[in-house]
Amino acid sequence: MGAGHSHGERPSLGPAPRHIRVLMALLVVPLVLATVVGVAVLWPDGDLEISGPGVDVQRGTAHVLDIGECRQDRPGCRSARVDLLSGPGAPGEAEALLPYGERAPEVVPGDRIIVSYAEQAPEGEQYAFQDFDRGPPLLALTVIFALGVLALSRWRGIGALAGLAYSLVLIAVFTLPAIMEGSPPLAVAVVTAAAIMLVTLYLSHGFDLRSSVAMLGTLIALVVIGGIGWVFTTVGHFTGLVDEGSQYISGIATQVDLRGLLLAGLVIGALGVLDDVTVTQTWAVWELADVDPDATARSLFVRAMRIGRSHVASTVNTLVLAYVGATLPLMLVFSALSLPFGIAVSQEVVAQEVVRGLVGGLGIIAAVPVTTGIAALVAGRLVRERTTAPEPSHRA
Repeated sequence: MGAGHSHGERPSLGPAPRHIRVLMALLVVPLVLATVVGVAVLWPDGDLEISGPGVDVQRGTAHVLDIGECRQDRPGCRSARVDLLSGPGAPGEAEALLPYGERAPEVVPGDRIIVSYAEQAPEGEQYAFQDFDRGPPLLALTVIFALGVLALSRWRGIGALAGLAYSLVLIAVFTLPAIMEGSPPLAVAVVTAAAIMLVTLYLSHGFDLRSSVAMLGTLIALVVIGGIGWVFTTVGHFTGLVDEGSQYISGIATQVDLRGLLLAGLVIGALGVLDDVTVTQTWAVWELADVDPDATARSLFVRAMRIGRSHVASTVNTLVLAYVGATLPLMLVFSALSLPFGIAVSQEVVAQEVVRGLVGGLGIIAAVPVTTGIAALVAGRLVRERTTAPEPSHRA
């Protein structure tokens, strides 16, 4: 008599059959190859030379020793004697000009600050306060964050932190230099997103079939985001010249496509949210299939979509509110000027955040059914493989 599952034993989908693994490899390997080729083609050559105001200014960190009056005869002018910790002249002491006026930041002895250095400036004016050095508190917060991730996720947390570090390094050494050298920002962003996705998904969630399914769903959603974003930034006549950073870049690096830069930010910014959505949906389908020996692809899709609808509702709200929060100070300005809501929203600096939020939301909306559908097809096949597999015979 054949033995079934023992009472209380949780059924398992088990390892994927060879033909399913081969099929997924046929889908994933071309993506890997295309990503590698894209990185190789778009990789910056390092020959970019930039000239413009402020480019020749060097910067470093310093510790404020004491505050005094400026050498120059300027009412209210202040300077600080600083111990240079890094940058030009370090280690050593120097005099740094401090900002003054009604709304100037208050600098006191003991503060760590960032100073700029202009070699051509007169003696006593070469160093100047630029900002406070927030490195130590940011480092402390980073350590707390890493410990929190490790405490909750343990070994998976190590993979997640490694993936995060890899993402930041890739953006620093590839994405930003490639865009600065004039490569198409949207193409760079898509290649960056694919390179991040291929590494971080497997590092964080393991090298298995579920990670591959989540990756495919994320890729399709990114294509949707890039396409819709391109259409509406074109139709909406977006220029990309909406803030001081963009205007400065346009002055020192005219080869940068600022409208493409807007699209690049949209794609990369949506990647993290899409990762969350696609992984959640894939794991939900697997758990549903794992506990139901009679599950079909259709039943798995229907049940997992109930989870997905709730996830979309909360995630889209979070995404849109995040972009709204980024423009809140500007919206206050428009409110003070009594601008009609329609005109205020039409201003490019606000409209681009609206487009980011809505296009990102559409990407999430596309990601849920697509990822759920792929996961349901694969998991449903695994359930059939499990139920049709011959059970070992037992002698009475």
